[in-house]
Amino acid sequence: MTKTEWTMNWNSGGVPLDLIRPKLLVIGYGRHGKDTVSDILCKEMDLNYQSSSEFCAGHVMFPTLSKKYGYKTVEECYNDRHNHRQEWYEMISSYCGSDLARLGREIFEKFDIYCGLRNKREWSSMKNENVYDYAIWVDRSDYLPPEDETSNSMKPWMADFWIDNNGTLADLEFNVRTLIRHRLL
Repeated sequence: MTKTEWTMNWNSGGVPLDLIRPKLLVIGYGRHGKDTVSDILCKEMDLNYQSSSEFCAGHVMFPTLSKKYGYKTVEECYNDRHNHRQEWYEMISSYCGSDLARLGREIFEKFDIYCGLRNKREWSSMKNENVYDYAIWVDRSDYLPPEDETSNSMKPWMADFWIDNNGTLADLEFNVRTLIRHRLL
């Protein structure tokens, strides 16, 4: 079904789908496919997304890390994030400070999907404040190990839904479309 067909359909409550803009939190371990799932959700549901790393790269990370690692651009800093996951985790946590839902609220002010939350305390605060509608866990554990808690304290049980990303890209697209059709609409 195309994006146009989705938006032309009506859900059981009689509300046009183009008026439904769920706030989705896409979580999982590093390199498990969160951005790919977010891209598919955006394409299929006409949504937009932002990762926490991308959101924080310019105004949180680059001013400090450019001095430390000699980055010349925000893009260079962002592209090197996987080499410093624990440091990014700690700096983003510091950015939120005692207002643990801060980053989530800021991302959801501009975007429908927050991709890549890695802090269970921020998740708990966002859940308690109803900052998002659903959390989706992306799993590629048949190929990649879980992430160390020093850089990601999230766990699969924290999600409302679970996406298997242990097959092909076509399998993943099918799994995301199935979730949309049966659970998100």
